Amino acid sequence: MAERPEDLNLPNAVITRIIKEALPDGVNISKEARSAISRAASVFVLYATSCANNFAMKGKRKTLNASDVLSAMEEMEFQRFVTPLKEALEAYRREQKGKKEASEQKKKDKDRRADSDEHDKSRDEDNDEDEERLEEEEEQNEEDEVDN
Repeated sequence: MAERPEDLNLPNAVITRIIKEALPDGVNISKEARSAISRAASVFVLYATSCANNFAMKGKRKTLNASDVLSAMEEMEFQRFVTPLKEALEAYRREQKGKKEASEQKKKDKDRRADSDEHDKSRDEDNDEDEERLEEEEEQNEEDEVDN
């Protein structure tokens, strides 16, 4: 478990992308500044996690949840980020719900196709049995006619 910023190294590519998205076009950043921002981000992640963990522990839980993180943001005096985080969380939940519903629908469609295939196979077997019975009856009738 990372307890010091040095123990947590966020991916440089991610840090660089975030920095580039935050800066206007044409503005460059030195390696030293990128390293400082990376360390600051690590400190922030550790602090936010620690605060969120305190809320989970108060709730006698071992699993951090979104409300713990939101409460931690308020405790850390980052209230201005709470609303955007809630909106992002809602968007994430809607996306996950849509994925879940799509997966369930796909499974239902697959089950229906399997049931339909089994029904068709059963119907084909019934038809085969009927055809065999008819052939046997015709053969019997032909034998009866020959005997007469």
